[in-house]
Amino acid sequence: MSEIMLIGVLGLVVLAIGIGVGFLLFRKTPTQVPIQSEEVQKLLENAQREYEKIIGIAREEALRTRQEAEEKKKEIEQMLAQKRSELDKREQELEQRLRSVEQALNHREQSLVQKEQVIERRFEALERREEDLYKREKELRDLERHLERIQRDLESRIKEVQELEKEVQRLKDKELLELQRIASMTLEEARAEVLRRAEESARIEAIKIAKKIEDEAREMADLRAKRIITTAVQRLASEIAINYTTTAVELPSNDFKGRIIGREGRNIRTFELLTGVDLIIDDTPDIVTISSFDPLRREIAKEALERLIEDGRIHPARIEEIVNEVKKEIDEKIKKTGEEACMELGLYDINPGLYYYVGKLYYRTSYSQNVLLHSKEVAYIAGLLAEELGLDAKMARRAGLLHDVGKAISHELGGSHTDIGIELCKRYGEPDPVLNAIKAHHNEEPVRYPEVALVCAADALSAARPGARRETLEAYLKRLEKLEQIVKSFKGVANAYAVQAGREVRVLVSPEEMTDEEAYQLSKDIARKIEEELEFPGQIKVVVIRETRHVEYAK
Repeated sequence: MSEIMLIGVLGLVVLAIGIGVGFLLFRKTPTQVPIQSEEVQKLLENAQREYEKIIGIAREEALRTRQEAEEKKKEIEQMLAQKRSELDKREQELEQRLRSVEQALNHREQSLVQKEQVIERRFEALERREEDLYKREKELRDLERHLERIQRDLESRIKEVQELEKEVQRLKDKELLELQRIASMTLEEARAEVLRRAEESARIEAIKIAKKIEDEAREMADLRAKRIITTAVQRLASEIAINYTTTAVELPSNDFKGRIIGREGRNIRTFELLTGVDLIIDDTPDIVTISSFDPLRREIAKEALERLIEDGRIHPARIEEIVNEVKKEIDEKIKKTGEEACMELGLYDINPGLYYYVGKLYYRTSYSQNVLLHSKEVAYIAGLLAEELGLDAKMARRAGLLHDVGKAISHELGGSHTDIGIELCKRYGEPDPVLNAIKAHHNEEPVRYPEVALVCAADALSAARPGARRETLEAYLKRLEKLEQIVKSFKGVANAYAVQAGREVRVLVSPEEMTDEEAYQLSKDIARKIEEELEFPGQIKVVVIRETRHVEYAK
C-alpha cells in the first residue's frame, strides 16, 4: 500500500515538471522565436529518463520498505509467539496450583466433617447424660417434696391432736361450769333454758334447711336461666359502633388546611359558628379533626366539610349554603335510619311519626354506648328470650326498641327521658306494655307484663356487656367507696374489698364472733342493703369469707 502511494506521488511530480516544460516551450512572446523541435525532443527524452530514474528509485525504496516491514512483522510474530508460550506456561502453572489448592481444601473439608461428626456424637452423649442427671435430680426433688409433705402432714396432725385435746379440755371445763350453773337453777329457769336451747337449735336447723332448699332452687333456676339466656344471646350478632367526641376527615392534600382556615381565619370561624363544632387543624398530615360532644353536630360538620372539599370552593357564603343543605338532608337520613331499625326488627305497624325519634337515637350516647344500637340489642335479646319462654316476642322487641326513645329529645327539652318517652309513645298510640317498659326499666313503677320483665333483663345484659359502657373515674371510685362503706357498716365485718371493677365484694368476718349460719344470713342482708342504697349496672356478687388461720414460722 505504501509502495503504490509513493509511485503515485512521483508520477504527480513528473507530470508537473512536464507541464512546466511544455508551458515554457510553447509560450510565445514578441521578443522570442519558436523553439526547434529537436530541442523539444531532447527535453522530452531527458524528462523521460528522469522519470524512469525516479520511478526506479521509488521502486527500490518501496521494495526496501516492504522488506523492512516484513522483517518487523516476523519479529512481532516471534514476540507474540513467545508471549503466547509464556502465557500458556503461566496458565498451566496456575491450573496446577488451583488443582493442588482444591485438593487441599477437599482434604481439609473432609477432615472438618469428620471432626464435626465426632463433636456431634460427643454432644449427643453429653445431652443424654444431662437428661439422665436431670431425671435423677427431678426424682430426688420429688422425693424430697414428698418427704416434706409427709413431715408437714405429721406436724399438722400433731397440732390438730393438741388442739383437739385443748378443745376437749375447754368443753369439759365449759360443761362443768354449765352443770354448776344448771344445778343452781330453779325449775322455771331450767325450763326456760331448755326452751332457749331448743329454739336456738331449731333456728339453726331451719337456717340449714332453708339454705339447702334455697341452694337447690337457685341451682335449678340458674341452670334454666343460663340455658335460656345463652340460647338467646348466642343467636344475637350484636353490632358495635364507637362514637366518641372527635371525628377525623381526610384531605386530598395539606394545601386544603390553609383554604379551610381562610384569610385571617374567616372560613374556619364561619364553619364553627354554623355547625357548633371545633375544627382542630394540627401538624397531622392530610387530616382535620372535628371535635364536639354532640354526635349529630359532628355528623353534620363531617358531611358539610367533605362536600366543601369535594367542591373546592371554600368561602363563607358557600360554607353557609352547604351547611344548610346538609341540615335539611340529615333529617331525612335520621327518619330513614329509624324506619330501617323498625323494619329490621319486624315492627311494621309502628306509627311512622316515631321513625324520626328512633333514628335520632343513633346520634345519642349513654356512658359512651350508642343508644340506638343498645335499644336494638335490647329488642333482639328480649325477643329471643320471649320466644324461648313462649311469650309475645314481637311485643318484647317493640318495648325493647322504644324503652329509651325519650333520650332522643330529653337533652333538648330537659327532664327525665322516661317521662318524655311516655309522652311520645302515648301521642303515637303505643300499647301499655311499651309504656310500662319505659318506666319499669328504671324501677319507677312495678313490672306488670312478663315481656316487660324480659326487657328489663335484656337492658341489664346489654349494659353489663364488657366494653359496652364507661363511667368517669371519679364516679367509679365513689361507687366503690360507697359499696365498701355499706358492707363495713354491718356488725362482725372485719374488712371488705370491692373487686372485679365493683361487680364483686369480698367480706371478711371474724370466726370468733360469727358462725357459718350467721355468715350465710349476713350475705343476704348485705345484698339487700346494697340493692336499697346503691345504684349499679348489672349485678354485684357478695362473698362472705369466714376462716381460721394458724401461722407458725420455722426457724
